[in-house]
Parts: sequence; C-alpha cells; structure tokens
Amino acid sequence: MDLGLRERVAIVTGSSRGIGKAIAYGLAHEGARVTIGARNMKTVKATAREITLSTGTDVLPVRVDLRERDDIASMVAKTVEAFGRIDILIHNTGGPPARLFSETSDGDWDSAIDSLLRSVVTCFRAVIPYMKAQQWGRLITMTSFAAKQPADRLILSNTLRAGILGLTKTLANELAADGILVNAVCPGWTRTRRVEELAKSQTAKNGTYEGVMNAWARTIPLKRLAQPEEIANLVVFLASEKASYITGTVIQVDGGFIRSLI
Repeated sequence: MDLGLRERVAIVTGSSRGIGKAIAYGLAHEGARVTIGARNMKTVKATAREITLSTGTDVLPVRVDLRERDDIASMVAKTVEAFGRIDILIHNTGGPPARLFSETSDGDWDSAIDSLLRSVVTCFRAVIPYMKAQQWGRLITMTSFAAKQPADRLILSNTLRAGILGLTKTLANELAADGILVNAVCPGWTRTRRVEELAKSQTAKNGTYEGVMNAWARTIPLKRLAQPEEIANLVVFLASEKASYITGTVIQVDGGFIRSLI
C-alpha cells in the first residue's frame, strides 16, 4: 500500500531510540523526510545516520530539550530551512520518574508539566501556522495506556497524559477546517529502555527483573510486551494520506491490556 508519504516532511521528537526511533524509521521507509530530535546530540546523529543508510531518505538530526521553548523554535526553524515545509509532527517524550503521590515534590510536578504537557503546547504552536498555510497537517501525540487506565506509582504520567488527550480532542475540533488531523496514540507495555528501567525499579520488591517483565506480560491478553515497531506502524498510518478521515481519536496499541469499552 502506498501511504502517500513520499516527500512529506515530519518532525519526530524523542526519537533517538525506542518508540520515537521506530516511528522516524517507519516514516523514512515510506519516503518522508524526517527531523529527529532528542537531548543527546551524539545519539541523535548516530540514529540519523543509521536511518539514512537504511532507507536512503534525508534525516535531519537536531538537539532539542522539550522543556526549552527556544530549543523547540530552533528545531522547527531548522526543519523549514532544510526541507521547506512541515507536514507532520509526532510529539514523543520519555516518561517522568515513578512516584507515589506522597513521594512527589513540587519540583517533580513542575518538571513533568514542562516535559509532558507544556512541550506539546509549544510544539503545536510552532508548527500549526505552517500546516494552516498549506491546508494539510498531521499532529500526533504519543501518550500512554496510563492516560486511560492509570498505573501504580505513575501519578505524574497518569495525570498529565490524560490532559494531553483533552488537548488532542479539543484541537481536532478546532483545526479540522484547516485540513489538520489531530490524534493520540496510547502505547501499552513496550520493550523500551523506559519500561526496562521501570521493571528494574520494582525488582527489589517483586523479585527478579525477568519476573517483573513476565508478570506484566501475563496481564496482557497477547501475553507479551510490544516491540517499538508495532507501535510505529499505527503512527505512520495516522500520519499518512490514507488516514484522511481519522481525527480526534485516542487509539491504544496495547495487546488488549486496557479492558474498558472506550
């Protein structure tokens, strides 16, 4: 299937590894030109080279800290300078530390709000004018199953990612007339460094690392964690021409983990 992504221009944040990297790779494989951004420039450059060598597609590496408005503005400006336009933004970022509410400080809340929620607003503000001018765009927020089914010890993620869903739905209504589609994706348990770190943090209380991972897998009807590429496949489709009548949706890719009807 031709997804109509050839020569489209995408920005994928948090894309030096894990799900973000898999999304960037998937878009590049379909012929999109991609800007990838993360805080560690050495890793970002290495990822960009890897994707370019594999796909033959232009990939622009940029250093961006999503808590910094100037970094986001620079990322957008560099993308327009290199590629001349912006069609797609995938907002992806790492999760905040695992905490109980009683263990969470004001500083923890401030940092999480900046990295998870305010960064979405700043990124959207920066790219929407380009999408409005061309009457075509895709805004996709990467959240978590925790936005729909709160997880133990993830008070920051449970709270703020749910707020991102509200923003996503609201903007889908506001921007539909401009040809801009806005959707959210909620990954389930996925084999990424973030999930590995969460598993290690629970090892002391709940046994071995593999024991923790296996316990999580048993809660999933498919009885395994996802691979990053399985999340990316949906995101690439939502970014494409073929998803032309999908907006305002929240889609979980979780192997059946979430039990609710909606």
